[in-house]
Amino acid sequence: MTLSRSIHPDFRVLLDLKSKAVIDLFTDLRQYILELCPDANELLYHTHALTAVFSLSEKLSDAFCMLTIYTGHLNLGFNKGTLLHDPHGLLTGTGNLIRHIDVAQSSDYRNASVKALVQEAIQQARKDMEKPSKSTGKTISKIRKS
Repeated sequence: MTLSRSIHPDFRVLLDLKSKAVIDLFTDLRQYILELCPDANELLYHTHALTAVFSLSEKLSDAFCMLTIYTGHLNLGFNKGTLLHDPHGLLTGTGNLIRHIDVAQSSDYRNASVKALVQEAIQQARKDMEKPSKSTGKTISKIRKS
C-alpha cells in the first residue's frame, strides 16, 4: 500500500539527515500506524529527538502513540502504556504512564501482539477524549524553523 499521506516538509528535512535504514523503518512504521487509524492526526516535533505523535485530535493529550527517531533505531511509544494489556511483556520504560517498544526492524512491530497494543491504545484514547475532534487525518508541524 502507498503512503496515505506525504511526510511534512518540515519533518522531511530533518528525517533526511538519518540513515536510509532508519528512514525506511520510520516510513513503514508510520504507514502501519496510519493503516490502523487513518483518521489520526500526526503532530510533528523536534526536541531531543525527531518525533511523530498520533492523536485523535489536534491535542497532545488525545494522543495514543508516538514514533521517536534516534540515530540507529526508533521507539514506538504509547502515551498511556502502563494502562495497556501487555501479556507478552513488549513494553519497556519506567515512567508513570509512557511505555515503548524498541524498533530496529519491521518484525518488531508488524505482528499480532503490537497490533493489539496499538488498537487498544486507540480505543483507550477514544474513551478518554473530552470532546470530539474538529479535524482528523491532518499532519500538523510543531517544528520551529531556525
